[in-house]
Amino acid sequence: MATSLASRTHPDLEPLTISPASFEAPPPPGQRIRLGSPEHRSLLSRMMLDSHDAYRPALIHWPELDDETRNRIVSLPIWDIAVQTEGRASMNVKTFNERIQDPLLHEAIGMNAYEERRHKIVLADMVQAYGIELAPEPDYVRPRDPEFAFMRTGYSECIDSFFGFGLFKLAKDTGFFPDELIDTFEPVMREEGRHILFFVNWVAWWRRTMPWWRRPLFEAKVLLVWLFLIGERISMAKGMGADNTKAQENNFTLNGSKELGVEVTFPELARICLAENDRRLGVYDPRLIRPKFVPAMMRLALKFAGKPKPAPQGAAA
Repeated sequence: MATSLASRTHPDLEPLTISPASFEAPPPPGQRIRLGSPEHRSLLSRMMLDSHDAYRPALIHWPELDDETRNRIVSLPIWDIAVQTEGRASMNVKTFNERIQDPLLHEAIGMNAYEERRHKIVLADMVQAYGIELAPEPDYVRPRDPEFAFMRTGYSECIDSFFGFGLFKLAKDTGFFPDELIDTFEPVMREEGRHILFFVNWVAWWRRTMPWWRRPLFEAKVLLVWLFLIGERISMAKGMGADNTKAQENNFTLNGSKELGVEVTFPELARICLAENDRRLGVYDPRLIRPKFVPAMMRLALKFAGKPKPAPQGAAA
């Protein structure tokens, strides 16, 4: 019999249930874990399930903002794309989970889908609370290839969360977001970290356990996803088109510090993002692998950027 957590949910959320069949203990601390092993599957799944924060969007108290703060937040060109991205992510993850037969993985990926849906509701409630006008939402269509859609969502979150961690830190340190709003969104940021950690470990596990004849197709999908995401972000950076409003929205993760009213160089932003990425993911079991591609690319870019130039002698302290 499944345990219902409906009392903890928002009216627009489907009840969250946890099946007793998935109550499998994680590997004990200190036990060595081989990637692709049953212990690896248990560790990545239990991380997702055991670290779940059962906050209720319906009970979130949105702080009152002064006119200047509210206008700054309303002016950010991100809210349409943020709500729609979470809506697509929820659909992609939920659809992929329908084919998962392993009880523990099914519960963990189901938790992922539930939290993506909850992110969308939190954002939608916030924009309603502050009177932010959104474009009409599109229909969220079930993907034809659920595995490809799940990987597209996962790898996209690996990119966006890396920069999002740094931009959230800037918004906090500069006071762009008031402390009350920072506290409200902190659980969402923690969940983004959990999601990318779960995803990259699922990829590592699945690579090592899938039938050999599926490997070429899977690797082709991984390559296609990365080519798609890289091409998408190149187009964003170019801001193609005479009316580049949508490009500005999509380009926020690449140009967000200016939107926050902070002038930082790319190397400075990259270092902040690297530090925040390490800090946020560092609280989880070290036996779980971390996302590598985006941090590695940023460290490589920093090598080419060189060290920060020292201040001229005689400059005021």
